[in-house]
Amino acid sequence: MNSIAAAPASRARRLALVVPALALTLLLSGCVNLLNNFLGERSQPTGETVSAELAPYYEQILTWVDCGDGAQCATAIAPMDWANPSPETDIEIVMARHEATGESLGSLFVNPGGPGASGFDLIHDDVDFAVSSNLRENYDVIGWDPRGVGRSTPVTCLDDDGLDEFIFGIPEASVGSDEWLATSEQAAIDFGQACLENTGPVLQFIDTQSTVHDLDMLRAIVGDEKLQYLGYSYGSDIGSYYIENFPQNVGRIVLDGATDSSISVFEVGLVQSAGFQRALENYLAACPEMFDDCPFTGGVDAALTTIRELYDRYDATPIPGADGRMMDAGVLDIAMSTALYSQDSWPFLNDLYSEAARGETDTAFFLADFYYSRDVDGTYADNSLEAFIAIYCVDYPVETDPAVLIEQQKLMQAASPATYRDFPPTGDLTCINWPYQYIGPEITELTGEGAPPVLIISTTGDPATPYEWGVALSEQLQSAQLITYNGEGHTAYNGGVGCVDGAVDAYFINGVVPNDDPNCGA
Repeated sequence: MNSIAAAPASRARRLALVVPALALTLLLSGCVNLLNNFLGERSQPTGETVSAELAPYYEQILTWVDCGDGAQCATAIAPMDWANPSPETDIEIVMARHEATGESLGSLFVNPGGPGASGFDLIHDDVDFAVSSNLRENYDVIGWDPRGVGRSTPVTCLDDDGLDEFIFGIPEASVGSDEWLATSEQAAIDFGQACLENTGPVLQFIDTQSTVHDLDMLRAIVGDEKLQYLGYSYGSDIGSYYIENFPQNVGRIVLDGATDSSISVFEVGLVQSAGFQRALENYLAACPEMFDDCPFTGGVDAALTTIRELYDRYDATPIPGADGRMMDAGVLDIAMSTALYSQDSWPFLNDLYSEAARGETDTAFFLADFYYSRDVDGTYADNSLEAFIAIYCVDYPVETDPAVLIEQQKLMQAASPATYRDFPPTGDLTCINWPYQYIGPEITELTGEGAPPVLIISTTGDPATPYEWGVALSEQLQSAQLITYNGEGHTAYNGGVGCVDGAVDAYFINGVVPNDDPNCGA
């Protein structure tokens, strides 16, 4: 390269003018970057045409500001009621973003499920757990707290002591008695009223359909013509309804741990109960060879009988834990379910059942507290349980017909005989007594007519979102391609299964859709 001194005079003069100008440009650029860090980077909405009453929401400009750990955060405004938007009742939707480490293809929205789980926390704190390094390189990854959840306008019901009593409190009356039923129903009524008093009218609109509208608005205001979306577990509900409601705006969508949106809330519970029973049996079958400390050595049937006896024992006679909370079969059940979400957690089941047989509670409360986001000091880290209940109670109609409830109870007992709890067939007392009831739409099969290809991932041993749900959804959505993972655990992507991870990454990055189900792990 020629030096400035060796250049012709005319060129040297030009360089003499260019260098200070370049230095000034760099200086100004540095100031702009510092200013952006201080004031925040502003989004560029798509500018698409919507109704006049919705235009202020779709045209709002986000300000992304540094919020630690390499993430940027922003707050959007959404109408409380999408059918009747009004600035007086607007709510907040809070997001976290990690910008692409390479050249960005746009935004990739991620939801971890629940309902009630924080997408903000997932992406802000643990983006590498949510998506692969390939997707990190190619997308600005965004997580958000849906309405009612976490940092967005939240559902708020009880303080920590109140939540302890609601979750772990046990009526003094004998199970199934009139007094027991009256106490249980009053607790449900009081919980719903507390949620209404502390949350306000937005409690009526903490539904999945409203969240889907929020997501379409977020897509537009971050500047994406099409939605790229990865939904885990309940996040697949959000994704499937998005495909149904906004097929023209669908880009690349992957639903992992997919749910079947065409079934009733009872059918959801029934299939999940069977799924957890199946996962429990898989653990029991593998336990003697996998673990030296396996508490079950007499075969699966004998182990199921032992577990049934533990449930009956602790429903009849709960025992106190170290902090005074009582362990009944309900605590044992949520602890077991938590450990069955992943095969990596099966060692906790060894401790859980060994301790329960000895009349000990440490692992049971450890797992239950993990599920409920309860810290060791008795505080709750988030509002996930309250949001979960609020969403389900308005997302589904509830059954109250006594004859139907009796038949449903028989089906539940048959689906999970080892862990079924023999309570009176009252139905869901919390949702029956909820301040707001189901607001629609009709529960039916989704087709997503007109949407481009989307991927559905379903795991054969998934207890929480059983395999048959993913198959059903893939058959209902006209453009869906199923990816089966033959294995254990809840959800499959980014879990080290190359067949699954490779298919998802190729789809998001290059638009490659498998010609047929790759049947991973077979």
